[in-house]
Amino acid sequence: MEFELTASMMCANYGHLAREVNDLENAGIDGFHIDIMDGRFVPNFAMSLNDLSYISKVTYKPMDVHLMVEHPNNTIEIFINNLRKGDTIYIHPEAEYHPSTTLQKIINAGMTPGIAINPGTSIETIMEMLQIVDKVLVMSVNPGNAGQMYLPYVGQKIDRLLELKEKMNFKLYWDGACSADKICTYAPKGVDGFVLGTTLLFGRGRRYEDIIRDIRLLNI
Repeated sequence: MEFELTASMMCANYGHLAREVNDLENAGIDGFHIDIMDGRFVPNFAMSLNDLSYISKVTYKPMDVHLMVEHPNNTIEIFINNLRKGDTIYIHPEAEYHPSTTLQKIINAGMTPGIAINPGTSIETIMEMLQIVDKVLVMSVNPGNAGQMYLPYVGQKIDRLLELKEKMNFKLYWDGACSADKICTYAPKGVDGFVLGTTLLFGRGRRYEDIIRDIRLLNI
């Protein structure tokens, strides 16, 4: 069974960022997940435009940029200009007065439009946007910090989105507290990809190559 694995780079070792990117590429990671936080939409700051620009220049792998910022429409061009055609930009619908306007800017720039759904965001409130995005990123933890506990009620939301994904033609991704058992449960159900952070990938004291190989070989 095929599914995408992306590395949550806010969890990487910034003392050796070039080596981290290279080692993850060689290990077979499918892409790089970049979390941008402004300290307002979420109570934390994470990754900068310089981090994004650097990683984009040194990797050939796809980039997923997750904007956890207020009013991304005001600054979306800055992020677009530091990415390549086809890269993904996720916004949070709650962060913008008119999120469809921001999504249209992403589409017009030749990028892949996506929305990120917080644990407390209902599917009903984003139903119209599901018709125009290519990717949906489901947060299984409250956004803002790595290493948080999985919120079990999110599983019901993922099951409902899986019922909609083919009809509305979007791909579904998991972000937060991504453990092996979650991949074993939800990859067969149809979740297309998983963002790997401290639960499985970073700070485990093992080579990335070994970790990613073991995930690919999970009994699912």
